[in-house]
Amino acid sequence: MQTLDILVPETSGYSYAFLDEFAKRELRRRMLKAIAIPGYQVPYASRELPIARGWGTGGLQVTLSLVGPSDVVKVIDQGADDSVNAANLRRFIVRMSGAQTTTDTTLATLIQSRHRIPEEVLHEQQTLILQVPDPEPLRAIESNISKAREMHGDADYGLMWLTLYEQLVRYKRVTLGASYPVTVHGRYVMSPSPIPRWDVPKLHQAPFLTVLSAGREKRLYAVPPYTDVRPLEFDDVPFRVENQRNWLCFRTGEHNKFMNEIPLAGGNAIYEISDSGYVNKRILKQPVGNTFFDDNAKFYKEGVLHD
Repeated sequence: MQTLDILVPETSGYSYAFLDEFAKRELRRRMLKAIAIPGYQVPYASRELPIARGWGTGGLQVTLSLVGPSDVVKVIDQGADDSVNAANLRRFIVRMSGAQTTTDTTLATLIQSRHRIPEEVLHEQQTLILQVPDPEPLRAIESNISKAREMHGDADYGLMWLTLYEQLVRYKRVTLGASYPVTVHGRYVMSPSPIPRWDVPKLHQAPFLTVLSAGREKRLYAVPPYTDVRPLEFDDVPFRVENQRNWLCFRTGEHNKFMNEIPLAGGNAIYEISDSGYVNKRILKQPVGNTFFDDNAKFYKEGVLHD
């Protein structure tokens, strides 16, 4: 009987963590430059991996260049540890590095994520790696990437502000959802990957390092620990997160966590916290870490209002 282990036996023909040493050195140097210039897009030679571009190759290359045998890795896809993409990436990382894995955010040293930042607050010894499909926040207003690069160099973001203003005039609200543009360290406008607006405030003065990487676009950028990350907002129109004020998780009974809406027959819906690791800890009555929005007053204390 043919099995996968027989067809694809373990081999010593690969470098540790799959990438060759030159590739890992190059990625680490690019990350150092990105950390030194917060929010600046650094080009790099994106390598071929045994997954298709667009399925997390950027984040995976960063993880493989940083992971070591003593690391504990968590991989999530829109909050879920058990999605097909997250499970495949996690299995590949473990097979190539020998690192341990976990679904517990508080135990992980490297957290690779697609489109979410975990609910539990990360600490200084952790690194968040975000997969990014499109790293260019100016693409919608300037399709010529060469001109967009010049605009970044000149800090010329007037068209971005004009876009927000036009949305306010037309719709009485900013309609941007995921990938809400932010200013990093008072200089570069950055796309925080397609995380929901709910997660954007978690990047401001965060104690952990965030590395964002787009394998298809061959760009990476970073937010160092304790760096200002401010969403673009007008003085008289504050930034607002998604309106989930009255939503309760049907599995835990909690609110003030980002939730998935699950439609039911008849037009009703129930809600479930999207961070599956957090939900499982609550159900099993295990200790959980602090979360960013621990209570409703936190929204107003931080100046982050419901839309």
